[in-house]
Amino acid sequence: QVQLVESGGGLVQAGGSLRLSCAASGIIFSPNTMGWYRQAPGKQRELVATITSGGSTNYADSVKGRFAISRDNAKAVFLQMNSLKPEDTAVYYCNLRTMINNYWGQGTQVTVSS
Repeated sequence: QVQLVESGGGLVQAGGSLRLSCAASGIIFSPNTMGWYRQAPGKQRELVATITSGGSTNYADSVKGRFAISRDNAKAVFLQMNSLKPEDTAVYYCNLRTMINNYWGQGTQVTVSS
């Protein structure tokens, strides 16, 4: 069974930075895609950024140029968030998707104050 555990969320002022981490445990098959999604109160969960096992990245337009996703083999994924805005406030979820399974972490709260 694959488990994903996020860390690194918190409260930060607008313009500040945070780094989210997600550690994966269990047997993970390749190819796969790891990523970050977020859900703000009253809104649907949305994609933030993804990275494939081959290193290809994809970002939501709203975070391009401010956020950077990276990974450490198949066991960890990171999200460096710079120039944070109040509209980035949400619960951030780690995701791992293989050809046959889709896994989610429990989420970590990110709050950006104005």
